[in-house]
Amino acid sequence: MNEDRRKDIQRAIGLIDQALGVLNQAKDDEQDAFDNLPESMQGGEKGEKMEEAVGCIGEAVDSLENAVSSLEQVE
Repeated sequence: MNEDRRKDIQRAIGLIDQALGVLNQAKDDEQDAFDNLPESMQGGEKGEKMEEAVGCIGEAVDSLENAVSSLEQVE
């Protein structure tokens, strides 16, 4: 692989790392918001949606981390 493509991959990894930071912060904020709900609301529709959002964001984070790992192997 030539140097230009290596730089492109490094740039992509950097952008994915930035996205991971944003997503992890959003996940943490949503988890904190859920944790601060009264127990009676945590089991309700709002709480369930919040838990689902945390799980979905977590899956996205895992996928992006796997993408970074794969890209790092290309070098």
